[in-house]
Amino acid sequence: MKRLLVMLGLLVGSHVAMGADMSNGANNFYKSDTLIQQKVTFNNQYKMRVAGNLFIPKGWDPDVKGPAIIVGHPMGAVKEQSSNLYAQKLAEQGFVTLSLDLSFWGESEGRPRNAVSPDLYAEDFSAAVDFLGTQTFVDKNRIGVLGICGSGSFVISAAKIDPRMKAIATVSMYDMGAANRNGLKHSQTLEQRKKIIAEAAAQRDLEFAGGETRYTSGTVHEITEKSHPIEREFYDFYRTPRGEFTPEGQSPKLTTHPTLTSNVKFMNFYPFNDIASISPRPMLFIAGSEAHSLEFSQEAFKLAGEPKQLVIVPGAGHVDLYDRVKLIPFDSLSEFFRKNLK
Repeated sequence: MKRLLVMLGLLVGSHVAMGADMSNGANNFYKSDTLIQQKVTFNNQYKMRVAGNLFIPKGWDPDVKGPAIIVGHPMGAVKEQSSNLYAQKLAEQGFVTLSLDLSFWGESEGRPRNAVSPDLYAEDFSAAVDFLGTQTFVDKNRIGVLGICGSGSFVISAAKIDPRMKAIATVSMYDMGAANRNGLKHSQTLEQRKKIIAEAAAQRDLEFAGGETRYTSGTVHEITEKSHPIEREFYDFYRTPRGEFTPEGQSPKLTTHPTLTSNVKFMNFYPFNDIASISPRPMLFIAGSEAHSLEFSQEAFKLAGEPKQLVIVPGAGHVDLYDRVKLIPFDSLSEFFRKNLK
């Protein structure tokens, strides 16, 4: 019924977007029949419950310690969007994998819902390392991390102060700090930034006095002839059956949208500062040649220490690498983690 309602919404609410683009093997809701999936929860350092999906290859010896990979979802998404797909595809290659919901999102704790806290997001990845390190079938000295979109910047932030993360990879990375301060390709002026900050401060006053919470950015709910190509790109994933997912207890009107008053915290987020300090732990950056976010992977690669690798996927856009399995270089990811989590 939920999928039917989504399709009806597409037909009635927008005369431009008539259906999901399922080209190049788009398969966000992939379900592997060779894995065991377990719902897990664990506390981060601030005693907030973090929820995740643990994927274990069938036949895995519980007494043999093997490598594990933590997978983080795009900013504003949940583990059921993109990260579950990546976690399963990598688990099929012989890894234990864990996709997690960041604090304030999905099934993880945190209030208000959809709040922005870059430090807590990074902490969640360290908490996932804590959790995996206690499992009898995981070698705590062979744990890697993978961040998709905004989580790419969060895993970098985490890895800078957590040497237990032995190999760090990103896909379609967004530097959420730079994107909010400067806009894409530095298209936002300082005056525009100050206006956003002032608006958030004014909203804090309103909400402290009992006013309703406001939300910002995220994915639009309708496409028109005037919609920007980037809006269309995200809409096709988040607002169609291709990738739409509303967590229990959440409203589809709020999915992907952070709170206005907390989103300005990204202005103080500088994940690439001291990125070279992660060396000699290896880093892999994957991005599409046509991705509007390509600048962030290129900048991170330039600043990172050795060893490092930048993989550009020809013809792929930013959201293409969320779920289009014919474009996603899973072989490159598997090779990277297999080599560096030996």
